[in-house]
Amino acid sequence: MSALVIANWKMNGALSAIETFAEAWASVVVPDDVHIVICPPYVYLSAVREAMPRGVQLGAQDCAGHKAGAFTGDVAADMLVESGCDWVIVGHSERRQYHAETDEQVAQKARLAQEAGLCAVVCVGEQLAQREAGEHKQVVSGQLVGSLDGVGLENLVVAYEPVWAIGTGHSASPQQAEDMHRWIKDCLMTRYGANAQQIPVIYGGSVKPETAAELFACETIDGALVGGASLEAISFAEIAQAGASGRN
Repeated sequence: MSALVIANWKMNGALSAIETFAEAWASVVVPDDVHIVICPPYVYLSAVREAMPRGVQLGAQDCAGHKAGAFTGDVAADMLVESGCDWVIVGHSERRQYHAETDEQVAQKARLAQEAGLCAVVCVGEQLAQREAGEHKQVVSGQLVGSLDGVGLENLVVAYEPVWAIGTGHSASPQQAEDMHRWIKDCLMTRYGANAQQIPVIYGGSVKPETAAELFACETIDGALVGGASLEAISFAEIAQAGASGRN
């Protein structure tokens, strides 16, 4: 399975920053066996689409749980497709925490994303207290059951992002990440059967160039969801290149 490396710019960026990123990226050599996706804020989707080469795919950081209607501020999955997106992140821990999104809402978004032709990147992960209490596997398996209700295995990626490692500078150890990815893959096999082997499970949580190689070397880690380190082209490129070497 090729490595999948997704940039989540969160609520960061500017037109000038996109131009700088694209100029630096022009000199980057991305291995053929690494798939690159950039997820900027909604307002910069068209700018990123125009600035980046065709080999870089476009994604959004969220989509609405409705197809259309009186939902001020929401953006429908079909609208994302018309904006050039192939991917969308749903259920990110920051959406769950700051917008009180439930597993049911995440599943609804993922279903609509798939119906529109997008690949849904469904995020799951535990809080620090839950890991320290030994509840991390139970928490994540519960999120998978709820967040994948009615969601097909085609056009699906699962991102494991331990909440205690997001934006903190602390990444899960390769062993911790590998163990959880194996658990998630087992859960997916239980849900979808043998075909679940085709579902990439990627890691998110303070992924940096200096930690990427060890993470990608883990047998169960199929890629990375990268936050802060994806805002600069060179650091993001180093992570992508580690993805290629780690899968060999």
